[in-house]
Amino acid sequence: MCRVLGIARQPYYRWLADPVTDAELEEAYRANALFDAHREDPEFGYRFLADEARDAGESMSDRTAWRICSTNRWWSVFGKKRGSKKGRSGPPVHDDLVGRVFTADAPNTLWLTDIPPSTPCREVPPPNTEPRKASSTCVRSRTCTRTGSSATRSAIG
Repeated sequence: MCRVLGIARQPYYRWLADPVTDAELEEAYRANALFDAHREDPEFGYRFLADEARDAGESMSDRTAWRICSTNRWWSVFGKKRGSKKGRSGPPVHDDLVGRVFTADAPNTLWLTDIPPSTPCREVPPPNTEPRKASSTCVRSRTCTRTGSSATRSAIG
């Protein structure tokens, strides 16, 4: 049989003589005590579950209780956030003036300044107009952030 399974004979016969080790059996008893405590009070964290298991007769450290609880994913009801926003996006931030088509039919028909700014204090030029100089818009957009304008106001007044 060992030849068919492709395993050595000595480890197989060692396992056959003692299929469950003492450490595995002890951890199973500890996990059972932790699970019983978790089922009774799911709002408890691993420290309180360890205290409940100790009261039931299974002695273990808090670190051992944490390891068993985390491998079995027994979390407190209040401790971990369930689910995520992965794959679900929110609404668009700005109106899509370009239509998400970033290719132009001819030169000078589509400018990046046609896209609305991210700061509320800049004015958006009308479409198909001559773009502003980059230096004036960059300086204005850096100073118009919420912290920058409030810092300017507090320094002036």
